[in-house]
Amino acid sequence: MQAKRIAIYPGDGIGIEVTSEVVKVLEALMKKVGIPLELTEFDWGERYWRTHGKIAPDDYLEQLRTFDAIFLGALGDPENVPDHISLIPLIGMRQGFDQYACVRPARLLPGLKTPLSDKVESQIDLMIVRENSEGEYIDAGGFLRPDAEDGTAVQVALHSRKGVERILRYGFEFARKRRRKLTMATKSNALKYGMVFWDQVFEKIAPQYPDVESEKCHVDALAMNFVRCPEAYDVVVASNLFGDILSDIGGTISGGLGLAPSANINPQGTAPSLFEPVHGSAPDIKGKGLANPIAAIRSAAMMLDFLGFQDAATSVDTAVETVLRAGQVRTPDIGGSATTTQLGDAIIEAL
Repeated sequence: MQAKRIAIYPGDGIGIEVTSEVVKVLEALMKKVGIPLELTEFDWGERYWRTHGKIAPDDYLEQLRTFDAIFLGALGDPENVPDHISLIPLIGMRQGFDQYACVRPARLLPGLKTPLSDKVESQIDLMIVRENSEGEYIDAGGFLRPDAEDGTAVQVALHSRKGVERILRYGFEFARKRRRKLTMATKSNALKYGMVFWDQVFEKIAPQYPDVESEKCHVDALAMNFVRCPEAYDVVVASNLFGDILSDIGGTISGGLGLAPSANINPQGTAPSLFEPVHGSAPDIKGKGLANPIAAIRSAAMMLDFLGFQDAATSVDTAVETVLRAGQVRTPDIGGSATTTQLGDAIIEAL
């Protein structure tokens, strides 16, 4: 089999630290199992900014387009670069590579506690499917005299029939592989254009999947129910902004953002897909060796599965669960005192 080419983009903050553990896991799999991978690392982000005055080279999309997949650690170093600048490459990759399906699992893993005191492992197993290419995160809007007393800002959300329909179909197909239930996040009682449009497309699409139980739920009620009764949900489809917020709640109730993986998928395979932990760059703990690498390692497992290495992906997930179930090596966010490297090493040993 021809080697799969993976672009490694550690980024900023703890992204660099957790990506180092991901590379170690991938190299261990290449050695132990022989999966053919070719890893190429890029130093873009705040490090590149210090030298070049920009986050990434102007042709970063062209450079990445030739890869089979991209692994991203995290972006953001607000002490040195404004966040809206740091995130330009991430949004650029999602939109430029048409990675319209952001898949974010929220599952309580063995041996971990949830902040929800009355819930157990079997009750928290969600899959959040976030529309990733348009919605509230498109670059449309502007300022009118922003520094004046009556300064004004306009932020425009764009929801196309193509965009809404294809993410709903992706969600329905995903639900068919799980527990055959889909919930769509809406807010059509207040957002009478964009979310009413989502409702209309949903009402057209849902009858085409009679084998999947489906419903709409206002996003504020859905956020409440993620805390109150997460067991009521299976696959949740949401717009870009709503999916972003809901997936943070999902990560928190399933043990913490240090465990939460994600994938930004181009389902047609016309450009590389992107895999990244949900947690971000956590500048408050960068360089301290405290970051939990599990979210990044689980994201790498999602990448391996996407690339066709299902057995290797399963072995990584099993190794993570083995270490968590044993409970001996944990980072501070999940009740231990281990360093990032120590937890990464324990997972590699469990392979």
